[in-house]
Amino acid sequence: MGFLRGITALSKLRSRLGQQTTQLGSVRWLQIQSASDLDLRSQLKDQIPEQQERLKKIKSEYGKFQLGNITVDMVIGGMRGMTGLLWETSLLDPDEGIRFRGLSIPECQKLLPAAIPGGEPLPEGLLWLLLTGKVPSKEQVDALSKDLQSRSAVPDHVYKAIDAFPVTAHPMTQFATGVMALQVESEFQKAYDQGIPKSKFWEPTYEDSMNLIARVPVVAAYVYRRVYKDGRVISTDKSLDYGANFSHMLGFDDPKMLELMRLYVTIHSDHEGGNVSAHTGHLVASALSDPYLSFAAALNGLAGPLHGLANQEVLLWIKSVVKECGENITTEQLQEYVWKTLNSGKVVPGFGHGVLRKTDPRYTCQREFALKHLPDDPLFQLVSKLYEVVPPILTDLGKVKNPWPNVDAHSGALLNHFGLTEARYYTVLFGVSRSLGICSQLIWDRALGLPLERPKSVTMDWLESHCKKSA
Repeated sequence: MGFLRGITALSKLRSRLGQQTTQLGSVRWLQIQSASDLDLRSQLKDQIPEQQERLKKIKSEYGKFQLGNITVDMVIGGMRGMTGLLWETSLLDPDEGIRFRGLSIPECQKLLPAAIPGGEPLPEGLLWLLLTGKVPSKEQVDALSKDLQSRSAVPDHVYKAIDAFPVTAHPMTQFATGVMALQVESEFQKAYDQGIPKSKFWEPTYEDSMNLIARVPVVAAYVYRRVYKDGRVISTDKSLDYGANFSHMLGFDDPKMLELMRLYVTIHSDHEGGNVSAHTGHLVASALSDPYLSFAAALNGLAGPLHGLANQEVLLWIKSVVKECGENITTEQLQEYVWKTLNSGKVVPGFGHGVLRKTDPRYTCQREFALKHLPDDPLFQLVSKLYEVVPPILTDLGKVKNPWPNVDAHSGALLNHFGLTEARYYTVLFGVSRSLGICSQLIWDRALGLPLERPKSVTMDWLESHCKKSA
């Protein structure tokens, strides 16, 4: 009997585990879950003690280990390139691009569950991956979709706060205000006021984060319909997944647009911790501000033209090309327009990146989507032509470290094709997507007990004096 029980146990273990070799050559164990393992919160509760001990061990054994030298250029140049943050959910390589918990975008497209056979990954699947480091089953993703739907009701006072703005206010201003209005119901704030112990901080943070992720598409869709569709709001459809339901509430039900929104939310969800929005969310949360306050701060960073607002600027610039030169623009005309932009002291939006030194994989997967679904679209053809024209020009300038297109160079053309033509709204889409990554990391910040962020600053006098003494 003992032998038979051993065989049964081994069989169950094999049914729960599979191997997947990543492009890095490492082995990733993929857990195939049973019906009893469909709750994401339970999965986290099981993982957290192990990861807490792991962090303690790293701090104990390697706490004094030096990760590099800080230069004056780094101090003056916005801390660029300085290794100074712990961010578990994703890692950005200058050559490979983003990896979500070790998986590249093509690997995510292949491994994460999709709504249709061979389709784009479901954002809920990526959320599960970001939080647990494990590729979920379709059953787990479906359970998470239902959980998010059950949390998606938005209180009336949120809509009233947004309605206090003139309809001409930038959509990002209205969206961030809606997130701030959601803060009234913060579970973390209530628990903290009641004296919850630090070891349990992650639990109300989880509830806040999941509620926030569930509600931001509703708030964002309300802003869109208010600003561009005379306030004719479309109710949520509980039969749809996260990305498809967001598209539906915006007013776009083309099956291809639903697939695009699934892809868009997935690839925009996280991009390591050093970008402005992610870092801002992490910084504010380190003061034990709740997820709503932290994410609203992140959105205000995302709204800057050097960060998330760039996706708006790209489409406006492309349309200016079409307006001046027509849709059937020649390569020579396009080269002239690019030089005209550069010579006027402006940049070509959508090209270059603070970290990447090759074409952004997020650009590449959007290009593949376009080749599959809209190869003859005029704006897509112009985007393709820009890919041929702009990098050589930027290379000739000799001042640009990365002349290749980033994620913003392509998204506008895709959205425009399916009728979402309002470029001023694009950064809101980015913001909804980024909630997945920022909130996932915030939960782990609380679980690992990460401290208040407080880097040291210095004056120019200090720099001059220190460098003279060291010379």
